[in-house]
Parts: sequence; structure tokens; C-alpha cells
Amino acid sequence: MESFISFLQVFAGIVWGPAMLVLLVGSGLYFTIGLRFFSFTQMPAGFVGIWKGRVKTGEGEISSFNALMTALAGTIGTGNIAGVATAIFLGGPGALFWMWVTALVGMATKFSEILLAVYFRRKTPEGNYVGGAMYFLERGLGPKWRFMGIAFAVFCILACFGTGNMVQTNSIASSMKASFNVPLWLSAVLMFVFVGAVLLGGIQRIADVAGKVVPIMAAVYVLASLVVLFTYSDRIIDVFMYVVSDAFTPTAAEGGFAGATVMMAIRYGMSRGVFSNEAGLGTAPIAHSTAATDCAMNQAIIGMLDTFIDTIIICSMTGFAILVTGLWTGTEGLNGVALTSAAFNAALPVGGDIIVAVCLLFFAFTTILGWCVYGERCAIYLFGDRVLIPFRVIYTCVVPLGALIQLDVVWLIAEIANALMAIPNLIGLLLLSPLVFKLVKQYKATGQIKSFDDETLH
Repeated sequence: MESFISFLQVFAGIVWGPAMLVLLVGSGLYFTIGLRFFSFTQMPAGFVGIWKGRVKTGEGEISSFNALMTALAGTIGTGNIAGVATAIFLGGPGALFWMWVTALVGMATKFSEILLAVYFRRKTPEGNYVGGAMYFLERGLGPKWRFMGIAFAVFCILACFGTGNMVQTNSIASSMKASFNVPLWLSAVLMFVFVGAVLLGGIQRIADVAGKVVPIMAAVYVLASLVVLFTYSDRIIDVFMYVVSDAFTPTAAEGGFAGATVMMAIRYGMSRGVFSNEAGLGTAPIAHSTAATDCAMNQAIIGMLDTFIDTIIICSMTGFAILVTGLWTGTEGLNGVALTSAAFNAALPVGGDIIVAVCLLFFAFTTILGWCVYGERCAIYLFGDRVLIPFRVIYTCVVPLGALIQLDVVWLIAEIANALMAIPNLIGLLLLSPLVFKLVKQYKATGQIKSFDDETLH
């Protein structure tokens, strides 16, 4: 077993190495420039669209707003709390700068993949709206590319059970044990009940829960973070300047911090940024494909903001809370959730660690729901509508396992699957980039785009 784990660790290091980060960030830069910074200029329209998107405006299963919240449910999770802390612990303050870079260029990637996903989506015989890399690969590039769609779907399902399910339940159970001394078995039972109650209600109930829980918990976390920043407001400007300068200069050892090179700041900042906002991985477009919208362009403009909200807002709150308190250089060697909790405790007179634990609970819980949508739609692509209910049942039954077992192998397999599903997604995006540019040009000229000519498309 040890040799197998060692093999997985080496393989994970290869697939998530510099080549993958260059491919992900390079694709984002390519689309940002190729679209003439369309993702930046359309941000105001996107926020207006979020407000208007609470009402269904076309054919689909859920509102545009709830589609965004379902996608955010999948992205806002442990990475926003633990992942940011780890990036700073290993890469120094400059890692936060490189997280911003991945988000800013990642918005163009996210826009493009959502545009193609909704443009090439289809309605199944049972009335399920399905879309994503598996569909735009096959329908956009032709049937000969179906093998790539199959590969994406398989890797996404593997990541779904690992990253989206067991890793999240393990984080919840561990946090509840550490913060409130809740037994692991009790956390496992409660999560099984609550996750099952939501998932077996279908996409509508998943979206309704995400549409209510995600904005509330994000607001609570941001407000708590602002309290920390207000307490140390005299340090904010210095910290911001430090983040920018440290992105290009080595971080000297300080206190319990061992120091970091510029390469470490880039590596950990970009990798944790991609893990957090998932731009280029191809997951969020699956949720957006279920939206009741009359225009793929409108949904793409709304959807690209999940990268901005996830990284530029939520992750920045965590990063600045840690940096202004100065605890990242502490002699205790705190990392992950413990470091974030310590930062909140330093500013909040009572219950800083409790706020972090509760936010982690709900972030991880909604991540479990969001990833179920990704996995079930990939399962439909592979096996048809008949697999939908069995998939949700199996997914629910796996939930308690994550709380009760060691996840070293599961985490490594899920990490590898995340990288491997990004490859066919990015290949499809790049090969279909002329279509993306054409649709944006058409939208700029006429204010709308023509639908894909297929009778099953809506």
C-alpha cells in the first residue's frame, strides 16, 4: 500500500506540475486577450444579471441565479478557508497575488466554457438539461471526439466521489470533532440524513438549498472577515503592498515561517487558486447548463462571476485576515483551518474559531450538493436518464464513509482525476475558441446570438 501511495503522490505531482498550471493560466490569458477583455467589461452586466436571474427567463430546470449558486456551492468550500491558509504558509504572502492572477484570467476561461456548455446543451427524454465538456466536445467537434467526452465524464465522477463528497465530509467531521467534540459517527449519521434529504429531492431542491445557504454563509464569512480587517485596519495597506512585492521577491524566514522562493509563491498561489475557483476544470458549466435561460451568452456572463466571488472576494478575505494578524509567521507552525481560526480568534473577542467552523460546515455541505450535480450529469451522459436516481442513492451512501475512514488514497485519486478531467475540457475549449470569439463578436453587433441548429437544443 505504501508503494501505491508513493506512486500516486508522484503521479499527482506530475499532473499538477508546472505544465498543468501553465496550461490552465495560459488558456485563461489566451481567452482574456482573444476576447478583448470582454470578461472585464461585462462584469457590471453580470452583477445586474445575477439580480434579474432570480426569475426563469427561458427553458431549463432552475433559475440563472440558482444555477450560479449551485456552481458556487461546488467551488466555495474548504479551499477558501484551509487552502488559502496553506498557500500562504507554504508560499508566503505573494501566493495570494498569484491566486488573484488565476482568478482574473480564469474569468475568461469560465465564461468560455459556460458559453459552450449552454450553447451545446441538450434536453434528455426525461426532461433533464445536460451540458458541459462532454457535450461540447462531441457536438462541437464531432462524434469522433466522443472518447474525450467519455474520459471527461469518467474523471469527473471519480473527482465527484473524492473531492466533492468524501473529502468534504471528512473536513466537516474533523472540524466538528475539534471545535465541538462531536463524535465522528454522529457527524456521519447527520450528514447522511441531511444530504440524502436534499439530494433525493432532485436538482430543484439542490438549487433551492444552494440559493439560500450559499449567499447567507458567504455574507456571514465576509462580515466576520471585515471585523478582523477593521480591528487591524492600520496594517491593511502595508499588507497589500507586501503581497504585491512578495509575489516577485523571495520571502525571508520570519518567526516560525521557513521562508519561500518566488517559484513557491507562484506554484502554491496558482495551484490553490485553481483548486478553489475551478476555472478550466469544466465543473461549473455543468450546473449552468441546467439554467432556465433564453440566451447562452447571458448565462456565461453571469456564470463567470463565480470565479470573481470565490477567489477575489472570499479567498482574499481569508488571506488578508491571516496576514494582518501576523499569525502566519507565528512560532506555533499553524497551517490550514487552524491558522485561519487563530486569525479570527485574534480579532474577535468571542467565538472566532466557532465562526470558522460553522462556515466550514456549510461551505463543505453545499460543496457536497454541488458536486452531486456534476457527477449525476456525467453519469447521464454515459448511461442515460435511468442512472439518475441510483447515482444519487449511491452518492448519499458514500457520504458517511468520508467521515469515518482515512482518505489519503481517496484524496490523491481525486486530485489526479481533477487534473485529468481538465485536459479534455481545455482541449475542447481551445479547439472551439474560434466559435467563442465568433459568438462574442455576434453578440456585440446584435445583442444576441443564434442558437445551435439542433432540434434537441434549448
